[in-house]
Amino acid sequence: MSLIQLYIPAEVAQPTVSELGELGLVQFRDLNPDVNAFQRAFVGEIRRFDEMERQLRFFTTQIEKAEIPIRPSIPSSYMTRARSRQELDDLEERLSEHENRLLQMNNSHETMQRRFLELTELKHVLRETAEFFEEAASHQEDIRHSFDEPSAPLLDDLETGPSQEAHSAGLQLGNVTGVIPRSKMQTFERILWRSLRGNLYMNTAEIEEPIIDPSTDVVVEKNVFIIFAHGREILAKIKKIAESLGATLYPIDPSMDRRREALIDVIRHIEEFNSVLVNTTQTRRQELMRISENLTAWMTIVKKEKATYHTMNHFNYDINRKCLIAEGWCPTNEINTIQTALRGVTERSGSMVPSILNELRTHREPPTFHKTNKFTAGFQAIVDAYGMARYREVNPGLFTVISFPFLFAVMFGDVGHGILVLLAGIYLVWNERKLAHIDSEMFQMVYGGRYIVLLMGAFSIFTGMMYNDIFSRALPWFQTGWHFNVPDDYDGKTVIVAEPTGHTYPFGIDYAWHGTENYLLFTNSYKMKMSVVLGVIHMSFGICMVYYNAKFFRKRIDIIGGFIPQILFMQCLFGYLVMMIIYKWTVDWFETDAAGHAVRNTPPSLLNTMIYMFLSPGSVNESDKLYAGQSFIQGLLVLVAFICIPWMLFLKPYYLKHEHNKARSMGYHQPSENHVRISTDSNHSDEAGGAVVADDVEHEEEFEFSEELIHQVIHTIDFCLGCISNTASYLRLWALSLAHAQLSEVLWSMTLGLAWSITGPVGTFMTIVMFALWFSLTIFILVGMEGLSAFLHALRLHWVEFNNKFYMGDGYAFEPFSFAAVLSEKDA
Repeated sequence: MSLIQLYIPAEVAQPTVSELGELGLVQFRDLNPDVNAFQRAFVGEIRRFDEMERQLRFFTTQIEKAEIPIRPSIPSSYMTRARSRQELDDLEERLSEHENRLLQMNNSHETMQRRFLELTELKHVLRETAEFFEEAASHQEDIRHSFDEPSAPLLDDLETGPSQEAHSAGLQLGNVTGVIPRSKMQTFERILWRSLRGNLYMNTAEIEEPIIDPSTDVVVEKNVFIIFAHGREILAKIKKIAESLGATLYPIDPSMDRRREALIDVIRHIEEFNSVLVNTTQTRRQELMRISENLTAWMTIVKKEKATYHTMNHFNYDINRKCLIAEGWCPTNEINTIQTALRGVTERSGSMVPSILNELRTHREPPTFHKTNKFTAGFQAIVDAYGMARYREVNPGLFTVISFPFLFAVMFGDVGHGILVLLAGIYLVWNERKLAHIDSEMFQMVYGGRYIVLLMGAFSIFTGMMYNDIFSRALPWFQTGWHFNVPDDYDGKTVIVAEPTGHTYPFGIDYAWHGTENYLLFTNSYKMKMSVVLGVIHMSFGICMVYYNAKFFRKRIDIIGGFIPQILFMQCLFGYLVMMIIYKWTVDWFETDAAGHAVRNTPPSLLNTMIYMFLSPGSVNESDKLYAGQSFIQGLLVLVAFICIPWMLFLKPYYLKHEHNKARSMGYHQPSENHVRISTDSNHSDEAGGAVVADDVEHEEEFEFSEELIHQVIHTIDFCLGCISNTASYLRLWALSLAHAQLSEVLWSMTLGLAWSITGPVGTFMTIVMFALWFSLTIFILVGMEGLSAFLHALRLHWVEFNNKFYMGDGYAFEPFSFAAVLSEKDA
């Protein structure tokens, strides 16, 4: 990576930055970190494009609401040219015209909808109240006459019979009519009854026709109500209660003839409004369809221009030279591409002053840029989730391509389950273009790792063949090396010991082991030792990466005081354990001589050997001896391992202290391991002005011996204890492989194994049912849940056990200014 400086003439600044955005090769630095966002040079332009973006979001909302399809973007839209100021002014004016017309039509449409709603409600009120008035007239005899009892109800319960006193008084009742939401009807009745103490007569009816609220476009169920009561104060109170609950009141004339005339007039107005509404809706839809044809292109232009000016706010403006000064990081081998793009912009714009590019010397830490493709992107994402690599340190993403699916497969080894995972990966890869547009966060996570899924399935098939497991069954790939002499009168209870045939099974586990009583004991020992071997190899490889990092950064002390003692400590203890495992596998411990006596003793326990290697170094019991000279070699290995601890602990801090004192005695204030850096490449020359020393040096912290010593103590303790705990952590390979195999065996025996033990038509039916059950549980539990568990454990082994041996992960990612990234971001 190179830090470059650009001098861009002000008249071509916008097309130049736009061209760099199309390239996506420069990560610009903010040269105005102390300037408020509202005080920067191009804040006016950004506000302008913010307003245009708001208008486009408003159009998008209206178009989606009207269910009009938006023309999708095409790949060429990412490469549209920079727009001139006149074109942007025309676009702004066009968007404003569309917005004004749309707002006017929306307001007109909403006003007419409200009026249409009122007429519809009034129509139902007039129809229903005609029946209410007839019913009230038929119950005039129910009115009570009670002047002396103000708390007595005005109307008796209809079931108690009429009151002749009220009828003789001839009281005239007022009424309140209107429409109220059905959800508030019960509350309305309760409040009226309690506040008026029953001095009212109320009747309601449901409106069957759907009523659409013009404000929310939601269908609201409503009821028509009419309330008869006596007295102005009571009627006023009823109106206030009704309005507080969202009711709409409609005054109704008591005269039947006038009500009939009003109903006819309302129906006529409804028909007129209905035709006007249809025309308005059609006109509004045509306007939205015209907008939808260009909406995506407009959004692309606005987002690009807004991002361009936002980036230009990071630049300095040189008033004397009338140019913008920018700084940023770019890949060193892409400098010629950037210079070509700058010359192209200058030629197309007709400017007489070219843009100038300088490469700067700097102490700043460059960003980390890993070139990936669709195959490696998923694996690199696993590493980046742990931490972004420091600039130019060893990238473990390359090794993860193989090690991650392999460790997953060790825990998930089954040919059948591997085939299912492989088919899922093949489907995702084969249809990757079609599936890329599915807008689901969970699915996109799986889709992004489609090649990981593909390799996990392929490796699982390989390890399944090693374990000789296919849905917990064994397959006779080759001729077995064991023979069972089963007598004709075998009762099924007597233990039969297999006899070797002298033939060696060429690949994986012999299928004769499946179904035997000691199969679990055999596979336990085999997989546990295999896990330790794989773990030690994986961690030793990680320690070897310390050497390559130290060699590249020219830090010899990290090799002498770090890599050498670490690799010696690891190999003297756990490398020795791996050698004992392999040696124990290769020796025939039950070999006999001509007289039939055992040549060797009983195979010793490696766990006890490792324990007594520390408890009693230099001495080994004859019964536990693995090979000749074992006591001397073990004592020597323990001695070397103990020497490595102070070696790691003290050498580096005292060396750094010596170098610091030496530099101080020579007159230097602070020595630095990082020299002034300039990226050079044979493919480009310094024709743009040569290299310039940057004035933004980041000062290193003052050397403190105590801090360095404490840091080294923590690192040494973490490494030594981590070698033990990390090796034990790799036993999860054995544990999950065992659990997966046993769960698969149990599922088979409880479904298909049970069904196949039944004969006849019932057996056929049970086979179909149990197969469906077995296949469903296999997909959801053995492939889904067990696969996720194995994935997470493999992730942990890479992050904790492997990466912490060498990977710093304290860098920051290279995030260039790119229109492709800007356009792919979703609106917040």
